[in-house]
Amino acid sequence: MATRWCIVLPLVLGLTWSAAAATEASPTADRWTWPVVGPVLRPFDPPEDPYGAGHRGIDIATAVGTPTAAVQGGAVTFAGPIGGQLFVTIDHGGGLTSTYSWLSAIEVRKGQVVVQGERIGLTGVGHPGGATPHLHLGAKLDGAYVDPMSLLGPPPVSDLIHLAPDLAPGGS
Repeated sequence: MATRWCIVLPLVLGLTWSAAAATEASPTADRWTWPVVGPVLRPFDPPEDPYGAGHRGIDIATAVGTPTAAVQGGAVTFAGPIGGQLFVTIDHGGGLTSTYSWLSAIEVRKGQVVVQGERIGLTGVGHPGGATPHLHLGAKLDGAYVDPMSLLGPPPVSDLIHLAPDLAPGGS
């Protein structure tokens, strides 16, 4: 008897992407691709002033050591430690930059040109004291923080769907 298969969709809590976010006007014609696959744990919360409290990016849940990809092509303007933690910043042109924070390893160097989807490093544990490992992705346009969700395309759902044998009564 042939094995029956079913699609298993893992429960993804905290995913905050919406069609509205994807259709907002962006400063670039090209959509960013997701640097890692995972739910958004914490959304963008802009500070009221340049030095005020806020969350200047999004946190994407993912296991420590997950390969991290450039969201769009550009030139690496920073790759190294800040306060003992590893960060990478890429200049995409037109005043737009992306920053990848709390990495466990960096695989690019300052001045290197990268293409969209190119591996730039490995994720770390995320913000100090955070309960869930994650990548912090930040974005700036002309020096001002912007919501990375307005630049990202839809999340890569195909990486979240897995086939599994149908073990229900009557299945094989």
